[in-house]
Amino acid sequence: MNTRKKPNNPFPLKPSLSINPNLRKMECPKTMRFATIFRTSSTTLSLAAALGFSPALCQKPAKTPTLEEVIERLDQNLSHYDTHVPSFFCDEHVLSQLIPGPRDQDTITDSIFRLKRTPNPDHTATLAESREIKTVNGKPPTSQKIDGPTMLNGAFEGGLAVVSLKQSACMNYSLQRIHKDRPTDPYIIRFSTDLNPQNRADCLLQEKSSGRILIDPASMQITHLELTSPHHTIIHGNFYTSPVTGKRVITVDYAPVLLNGETFWMPSTISMQAISGAGTFHTTTWSFQATYRNYHKLEVKSRILPGYAEPTH
Repeated sequence: MNTRKKPNNPFPLKPSLSINPNLRKMECPKTMRFATIFRTSSTTLSLAAALGFSPALCQKPAKTPTLEEVIERLDQNLSHYDTHVPSFFCDEHVLSQLIPGPRDQDTITDSIFRLKRTPNPDHTATLAESREIKTVNGKPPTSQKIDGPTMLNGAFEGGLAVVSLKQSACMNYSLQRIHKDRPTDPYIIRFSTDLNPQNRADCLLQEKSSGRILIDPASMQITHLELTSPHHTIIHGNFYTSPVTGKRVITVDYAPVLLNGETFWMPSTISMQAISGAGTFHTTTWSFQATYRNYHKLEVKSRILPGYAEPTH
């Protein structure tokens, strides 16, 4: 019999917090976390035009931003997301696989993904992730519990916070050389964790990890994230079994979405692979691939039913 086990949250903000695979809450502007769940198996060019003048005399070379300037802009974008993103829903298509493994474990799930924003009395907000499953492998679901060899939650916030001012004490950042003759090329920031007993409690990533983000130079928004954790605990061990560890790679692609008259960069695709036993004859891969489209603002509407009268006091 297959059993579901939950590994350590790779992005714990507070070690005591736990992850619910179908509901994820956070207080803005705090950052969110990725949570991975596995099941065990048997085995912008500016134009300068001044009439009568030479462009060489009128144009000034565009200033190359520094690493600090880029991170400051990313931090502003993150803060805007935390405080302004409205409740929304979108279509979610997920393929979850275990390779090798029984084909009947491969799961294709189509759902309505929702993120609901609820104001709190202390002027923060709670963002709750949920989903309404429509079909599983093309058939009506037997329950609203999403199933499959592996699941990933929290990417709608976690990826945006990996490179930020708040995480600078926990990370090493470097800005790849910017070529002035290629102004539309993305800016690339590489990162790696720098964990120690003094900073670990406030670090988003709680395990040795590295990766990079790609940034659109016109909007200064993150368009792509790659995150690699070489020694990730895929499945916890217990009294009877040893833990399963291996390399985990998460990638997220972002695209602009118009919600409530504002543009937010949301995940369009999310993928994850966790591999144990690499280089041996017993390699196992847990794979998660998701696409998100058709974003809409979530609005709650009500109407008074005919024949209903306000109660008298």
